[in-house]
Amino acid sequence: MKTRYFISAALLALTSVGCTDLDVDIKSQYTEYPDSEIALSARMSNAYYAFRNALGRRYDELISCNSDEYTAVSFDTDYLNGRDMSNISLHMVNADASNSQLAVYNDIQAGIVNCNQLLMDLGDGEDQISLTAPLRAVRAFYTFLLMDNWGDTPIIDYKILDSNSAIERSPRAEVAKWIETELLAVRDNCPSEVSESTYGTPTCWMVDALLAKLYINWNVYTQDVTSASWSPTANNEKINDCIAACDRVIESGLFDLTDDYKTKFMYTNGSHIKDFIYAMPFDAVTAQGMTYARFRTWRRGQNNNGFYNIEMTNSVGGNMVLTPEFVKLFCLPGDRRNDVIAGNTGANITKETFDVYQYDNATGMPTSVRNTYDGNNVTFTKSIKLATGTYVKDGVTYTRTPDADLNCGATLEGWTQGYRSIKFFPDINDYNVYSRNQDNDVPIFRYADIILMKCEAIVRGGSATLGDTPQSLFNQIRTYVHAPELNHDPDLQEILDERGREFLDEHWRRNDLIRFGDFERDWGFKNDFNKDAANPQYRLLPLARDVLNANTNWKQNPGYGE
Repeated sequence: MKTRYFISAALLALTSVGCTDLDVDIKSQYTEYPDSEIALSARMSNAYYAFRNALGRRYDELISCNSDEYTAVSFDTDYLNGRDMSNISLHMVNADASNSQLAVYNDIQAGIVNCNQLLMDLGDGEDQISLTAPLRAVRAFYTFLLMDNWGDTPIIDYKILDSNSAIERSPRAEVAKWIETELLAVRDNCPSEVSESTYGTPTCWMVDALLAKLYINWNVYTQDVTSASWSPTANNEKINDCIAACDRVIESGLFDLTDDYKTKFMYTNGSHIKDFIYAMPFDAVTAQGMTYARFRTWRRGQNNNGFYNIEMTNSVGGNMVLTPEFVKLFCLPGDRRNDVIAGNTGANITKETFDVYQYDNATGMPTSVRNTYDGNNVTFTKSIKLATGTYVKDGVTYTRTPDADLNCGATLEGWTQGYRSIKFFPDINDYNVYSRNQDNDVPIFRYADIILMKCEAIVRGGSATLGDTPQSLFNQIRTYVHAPELNHDPDLQEILDERGREFLDEHWRRNDLIRFGDFERDWGFKNDFNKDAANPQYRLLPLARDVLNANTNWKQNPGYGE
C-alpha cells in the first residue's frame, strides 16, 4: 500500500472545482480565491490533474479498444450499453452511442481552461515563471491529446483569443506547430529536478518526451493522414529533432531501465520508479478514478476461489479482452512482459487454452490454487467465439446471432473468452473498500519510450548519436525484460511489435498503429461487422454529441455524419 497524504475537506473542495463544458468564457476567472499557499496549491492541482478522471476509465476504454490490444464484448446484453464500446472496437464509433467515452474531450478541454484561468491570474512576471512554465507545458500536453485523437483542435491561449468570438478549431498542422513553439518556449524554465515533489507534474524532461512524441508523429499531424495517399514512410523533416529531444533525456542520467517490468506497474509504484518520466498519480483513497481491473478481470472472477486469492466484494465487468492477434506478440521466451498476460505466452504461445490459477494479491503472480466457478475449473480461450443459440432473460426467449453486439453469452464459456491483461494489478483490499478504485499510477511518458523512439527515428533516416545504433537501443529494452536480443538492426515492423509488448495498456498503441500505417489491418471482429473498417478517415475519432451540442459552430469529423 502506498504512503497516503490526507488533505482537508476544504482543500478537497478547492481541488474538485473544474469546468466540464466547452461553452464557457475561456478568459473567465475563478471568483475570490483566498490569497494563500493552500489555495494556489489547490488551483495548480486542478490544472495538473484534470486528465486524471478521464485517464482512469473512459479514455482508457476509448483508446485501448480502438486499437488491436482489445475488443470489447458483451454477455447477453450485460455490458452491451447500446454498443458503446463494441462500436469503438469495430471502428464504427458513434457520436451518440459512445458519447460517454468520446466526452473525455470535455475533461481534457477543461484542463486547458483551468490552465488559462490560472495563467491569467499569475501574470507574465519573471517572478512567476517557475509556476507559469509548467502550466503552459501541461496546457500544451492537453492540446496534444486533443490534436492526436481528434485532429483539428482549438488553440485556447487566452493571449490570442478574442473573447467576443466563438472558439474555432484550428487546422491540425497549425496546432502541432503551436504545441512545438510553446514547449520550446517553456522547456528551460520547467523544473529539472526529479523527485517525489515533482512527480506527476511537468518537468523539462516531460517537455522533451512530449516533443519527441510530437516529432516522431510529425508526418501524421502536418499531412492529411485521413487520405488514402498518405504514406507512413515519407520523409520526416523533424526526425533529427526527435533524436535531439531523446538525447537530452538520455544524457540527463536521471532515468533508467533498472525497474522490474511487472513490479513497476503494481499498486506500489510511484516516484521511486526510475523509468517514469511523467505519470498520473492515483490512490484509492485520495486520488481516485483508476478502475482498470474492473473491466479486465473476467466477469465472475470476483467470486470465492476466483481470479485473485482475495474475494472481491465489488463486481467486475470482464468486457475488455485481449485480441488473439495482439496476444501473439507475447511469444518471446523469458520475456518478463509475458507475466502481465493471463494466458499462454512465450514457449506456450501456440496453445489455445489457458488453465487459470488464482493470482496472489501481494506479488501479482499465479499461485498453485486453481480458479473455479460453481465447482468448475476456469479455463480461458485465446480465441474469442461469439455466442449462438437461444437464452432466456426475464421470462423472454432471445436468439443469439453473432453481430456488432459482440455477445459471448452469459455462461462460464462466454465469460472466459479471450486472454486478460493483469499489467495494472490491483490491491484487492483497496478495491473492496474504495468502490473498485486502484492505487496504480499510470505512466504517460517512460524512459523505455525514449529509447524506442530514438531507435525508430534512426531507422526512419535520422542521424545516429551518442554511439547508439538501432540494434543497441532496441537491445536495451530486450535486456532489461530478459528477452532474446537481436543480432541485427530492427526494421519498422520489429519496432512496432516491440512497442506493442512494451506499452500495453499505456494508451500509445492507437497512435503507433496510425504512424506505422497499420491501423487498417484486420484484427478482432471489425472486418466481420464493419464493411467500412478500412476507411482512413477513422484515423481521427468523431466528436462526442455533447461536444457538438456545446459548440454549435463546429462540424463533425468527416466519415461520421453530422
